[in-house]
Amino acid sequence: MLTRAQKEEQVADLKERFGRASCVYVAHYRGLDVEAANELRRKIRSEGGGDFEYRVVKNTVLRLAAGDTAVGDIAKHFQGPTAIAISYGDPIGLARVLTNFAKDHEVFTLEVGVLEGNAVDAEAIKRIATLPSLDHLRGMLIGLIQAPATKLARLLSEPGAQLARVFGARGRQEGEA
Repeated sequence: MLTRAQKEEQVADLKERFGRASCVYVAHYRGLDVEAANELRRKIRSEGGGDFEYRVVKNTVLRLAAGDTAVGDIAKHFQGPTAIAISYGDPIGLARVLTNFAKDHEVFTLEVGVLEGNAVDAEAIKRIATLPSLDHLRGMLIGLIQAPATKLARLLSEPGAQLARVFGARGRQEGEA
């Protein structure tokens, strides 16, 4: 059994984590076996690269830690066997991992979450999971930024290339004659 000091330390640690998280998702896992829970933890660790975290914490500790943070808005969902998933970076990747896991395991249900300080329901989390990843969006943005410069470079080099093709064709004609 934890002492009061240990519980206060847990609350302070969670409060600090909630403060720097980009999103927090709440799930209920009643009936989930240990091997499935370990599988989820492995997926979260491998997909997140250190930015994702999955924890099972006592509801009273969660409520105390969520107190004056943005997570406090969803504290009423801290009932029964509750797990929290925290992302310190890409909220889309974590939502995708949790949603895919919930599809495979009926007893694991996503309840609510907090994304950038705003409460989101389970349907919103599923919609977030269908969005392209942050890295993919960055790649698309870079492609959009580079496209005009690439087109301009092609446009400027084309007259010289056309002239070279004309001279090349003329040279081949004279060589044949």
